[in-house]
Amino acid sequence: MFEGIEFLNKEMFWLLLILPIAIVWYVLKHKQQTPEVRLSTLKGFKLSKSLLPKLKHFLFVLRLLAIGLIITAIARPQTVDVSTKTKTTQGIDIMISVDVSASMLAKDLKPNRLEALKSVASDFVKRRPNDRIGIVEYAGESYTKTPLTSDKGIILRSLSEIQYTAIIEGGTAIGMGLATAVNRLKDSEAKSKIIILLTDGVNNTGEIDPVIATELALEFDIKVYTIGVGTNGTALSPVAVRQDGSFVYERVQVEIDDKLLTEIANASGGKYFRATDNEKLAEIYDEINQLETTEIEERKFYNYEEKYRPLVLLAALMLLLEFILRHTIFRSFV
Repeated sequence: MFEGIEFLNKEMFWLLLILPIAIVWYVLKHKQQTPEVRLSTLKGFKLSKSLLPKLKHFLFVLRLLAIGLIITAIARPQTVDVSTKTKTTQGIDIMISVDVSASMLAKDLKPNRLEALKSVASDFVKRRPNDRIGIVEYAGESYTKTPLTSDKGIILRSLSEIQYTAIIEGGTAIGMGLATAVNRLKDSEAKSKIIILLTDGVNNTGEIDPVIATELALEFDIKVYTIGVGTNGTALSPVAVRQDGSFVYERVQVEIDDKLLTEIANASGGKYFRATDNEKLAEIYDEINQLETTEIEERKFYNYEEKYRPLVLLAALMLLLEFILRHTIFRSFV
């Protein structure tokens, strides 16, 4: 009956102790006021059976119910409708720059580096509902796959479509991948701008030097988190392409320019991470998610609706009914 109802003055329910006291008083008083006549025989008396004397107790029940309802009304029952309005007070614009060179198909992460990245990055995107995110792909050259957008459906679809293709020039142009991401963020008015740059190799091609790209990031106040993907030692990596388009895999030494990636991150105020397996890659994205938090302003609006009026009205009706019955039907018995 009271589901969803709160009572403002709960202490008023202590008054309900009046009811059992009133019941005890009524029973004792009734015994004292009931006369007894003892007869040796009932012969010569005409007796009629009537329910009215027994039903007169109904008047007391009505009064008790009315008192109970009045006490409940005094306790101020009310419903509360809470509405929440959230506002992003400090949004973050994020560009994810992904190395899509052939070496990203290496199988030291499961099922390979690229697929592991896509899975973890998708989880990361889902946890950033209030930020704009974009995607850059690079190998020997770079291009914007998805510009900054707040539509997470578009980002998730774009991530799922990332794959190695021989159309893009081979190699690893870290400077190009970083510069393209900077270009997409330089005009952003967001309070915070970051790039997550991921690679599994060393910078060996491209028209823009990574140092120059880092200086551009600094100029536009962009923080860069760098991630080196690959186990320590050797990894089963693609080394050649068969005529049917499939790859030939061999054990290859993993070479990642940890020094360069560390310099890029430190210079821009970011951090360098090394992902040697799927679990470590997930932990890295978790840490970035915690480091870059979006400030949310939340306002709650409370709409209170008083529920005591029906109780008072019902109590009044019961008292009125008791008064009418007491002075009409039960007049001879009270």
